[in-house]
Amino acid sequence: MNEKVIDIASLLTCPAGPLVVAPLDGDPAVDLSLILPTYNEGKNIVPMIEQLISVLDNVAHLQYEIIVVDDDSPDCTWEKALGVAEKHPQVRVVRRQGERGLSTAVIRGWQAARGRFLGVMDADLQHPPEVAANIAREMMRGADLAIASRHVEGGGVSDWSLARRIISRGAQMIGYLLLPEVIGRISDPMSGFFMIRRSAIQGRKLSPLGYKILIEVLGRSDVGWISEVPYTFRERVEGSSKLTNQIYLQYFQHLLRLRLFLLHESKFVRFCVVGCSGVVIDMSLLFLFSDPKMLGWGLTRSKLLAAEAALLNNFVWNDLWTFGSVAQHQNTMGQRIKRFLKFNAICSLGIFFNIVILNVEFNLFHMNRYLANLIAIGLVTLWNYKSNKEFSWRVTANPTSS
Repeated sequence: MNEKVIDIASLLTCPAGPLVVAPLDGDPAVDLSLILPTYNEGKNIVPMIEQLISVLDNVAHLQYEIIVVDDDSPDCTWEKALGVAEKHPQVRVVRRQGERGLSTAVIRGWQAARGRFLGVMDADLQHPPEVAANIAREMMRGADLAIASRHVEGGGVSDWSLARRIISRGAQMIGYLLLPEVIGRISDPMSGFFMIRRSAIQGRKLSPLGYKILIEVLGRSDVGWISEVPYTFRERVEGSSKLTNQIYLQYFQHLLRLRLFLLHESKFVRFCVVGCSGVVIDMSLLFLFSDPKMLGWGLTRSKLLAAEAALLNNFVWNDLWTFGSVAQHQNTMGQRIKRFLKFNAICSLGIFFNIVILNVEFNLFHMNRYLANLIAIGLVTLWNYKSNKEFSWRVTANPTSS
């Protein structure tokens, strides 16, 4: 086998399940590994690679490789790419047999990559090669994720029909409704032209479906600084579009699958689950202390005692589970006490708001005391989560893990 062809069999460690980008052994061989996923792009691949080399060579201090990942195209795209590789040592080729799909092709390329930045762009010249240089420069400046966007100033589409524009924006809107914490971070979540720092994605299980791998990457990676570079999407000159109704169906399936994953992994969801256990304790003790059939104590005193017991329960479980990844690095008794005091101070202010709301609802509007208490708890939950995330646990985090 030609040494330019990467043996894909060595990468097929889990073909039916999630794919993982492993850390490199030793220092990166290059700065950037740019993946070109292809299927029947024989007419485009040669000019595409040659234009890319021309623009990337002009990025100062950038060492790069271009990896063509071809799904065993009937038009022998991989063979044409090999012809270019004979003249350019920075070009490598993956010929996949028995596996197909743009997103998985990208990850297979990343698994074979040797760069500290991992990138992807279309190989049909609809993504302008010169923009790749601008994205690479953003990565060299320190971005965790750099995206080519059609929806920032200077970007756009060429000759799209009104119907195509509506479909694209509609798909983006549906994505925002289902995944606001992911889609809301960028202007063009449908972009397939981006670069990401390897350290932000390595070790993460990726399970993309369809063509929109950026959403998967952003949803499952650890990304801080995001840079967006404008570009104008070009119309295809050679070859045929791969866009079908099946692609849109896979997109919606992917959104739902990622939504379920993020619900399970979400610290806010965990915080709310813990809060529900606190609600049970709070409501039970409020009944025991304040109900006329039980102890019959005053509402305010009863609420204070019930809330403090629930607060202690919530701290223990949040420290072990919700923010356990932070707490495990700060596990001495003194550090736990410090976190508890911060947690108690923040939640005490929440309890004050809770008591005010409860009394207004109960005494002024004559609302059922238990319904009023539930409403008050719900109103202060977001305050408690945001404040504790920023102060109780984040401040004591291990600097290397933040």
